[in-house]
Amino acid sequence: MATEGNLSAPTRHAIDWKNPEYYDEEKTFVELERIFDICHGCRRCVSLCGAFPTLFDLVDESKTMEVDGVDKKDYWKVVNQCYLCDLCYMTKCPYVPPHQFNLDFPHTMLRAKAIKFRKGDVGAAEKFLASTDVHGQLAGIPVVVQVANAVNKTKAARSVMEKVAGVDKDAWLPSLASKKFRSAAPEAQATVVKDGAKTPGKVVIFSTCFINYNEPGIGLDLLRILDHNDIPYVLVEKEKCCGMPKLELGDLASVNASKEANIPMLVRYAKDGFAILAAVPSCALMFKQEIPLMYPDEADVQRVKESMWDPFEYLMQRKRDGLLKEEFPVPLGNVSYQIPCHGRVQNIGKKTEEMLKMVPGTTVNTFERCSGHAGTFGVKKLYHQQAMKIGKPLFKGMASMKDGSKPDYISSDCPLGGHHIAQGFEVNQLGTPELQHPLSLIAKAYGLK
Repeated sequence: MATEGNLSAPTRHAIDWKNPEYYDEEKTFVELERIFDICHGCRRCVSLCGAFPTLFDLVDESKTMEVDGVDKKDYWKVVNQCYLCDLCYMTKCPYVPPHQFNLDFPHTMLRAKAIKFRKGDVGAAEKFLASTDVHGQLAGIPVVVQVANAVNKTKAARSVMEKVAGVDKDAWLPSLASKKFRSAAPEAQATVVKDGAKTPGKVVIFSTCFINYNEPGIGLDLLRILDHNDIPYVLVEKEKCCGMPKLELGDLASVNASKEANIPMLVRYAKDGFAILAAVPSCALMFKQEIPLMYPDEADVQRVKESMWDPFEYLMQRKRDGLLKEEFPVPLGNVSYQIPCHGRVQNIGKKTEEMLKMVPGTTVNTFERCSGHAGTFGVKKLYHQQAMKIGKPLFKGMASMKDGSKPDYISSDCPLGGHHIAQGFEVNQLGTPELQHPLSLIAKAYGLK
């Protein structure tokens, strides 16, 4: 077997979603069969998610025990198991471009999902679940928030939601905030243009749906950290969902609509020398990878990509520039921390871990394994129990430090993944450490809360 190019750094091809052939089901199935055959012969990714065990079981149970023996209708079973975490591409697969096999499993799954969506095979409940901006319209309305949050915690109502909307009655669901982040954030002005650093000396915050509508405290802690380090900031004047929930459905037209709303606004800040920060890894990844691959020839998209930062990526570069305050008066004790999949895919290294370890009196135990939540995947009736099973090794690992002691905090850069981990602790009776986002932990260590 030839292996030309397999020692080179992985590269990603543009997503050819505007080409009519992209939606040709017959041609897509030919490509699926080619890729499945390569995966069947390798099987390195069997432990990553449900997609690969599903594929391998289909092969092993077929008459030929090869991919050609699998009914092509069953290909959809594999597609439905992929939640676009990207880890197979980034961490496991030896056949990604520039290897001659040119294997991109997640983006081939995306193509199949786009065909499924265009065919009308995605239900209204799934579409609504991915419409985060629609849910968020209810946030900040006191009576509505109280009622909605109460319903979320009522067994009878959750049973109805399970039957009507396909949301598992036992899955954790986020509460609506009584005041949106964009309303709660203090007014600030970013006036610093240059300070002799590699990092831009001023920041603009892309709020993200989750922080704006559900957990504004995470965003407020980020602002406290920026203020403490004399980093001026503003909020993006107007924003729309990044599009990741729609991407996971294969709804590329909605991704395009989000892009058309966000890029013209964000590029203004990029051209004015701002660092753009998004505190949810999936949202940052949309602007760093997925949207640039969908629009490779649009200069504004690429300009936004270059200006987008993970918050800890930004803060640790400020440290390297000698501009980060390193006095932390409050120790954090034992922190069991997970790097989420969409954080790993950004190839920024362990920046959150690096900053947490700067805090005196703090021990950090870091895990690089999927929590299983994966956007809307982990809350759906069809997949919630599977999501808990995928995350179980992580939950058990995070339940103790290397010396056998228990964590004081569990933490993940992905807020949704963090809650999924906390639920995993509860279900598996692994103790009750406090769940805190890494930004909230750093704000606490600085003595800001």
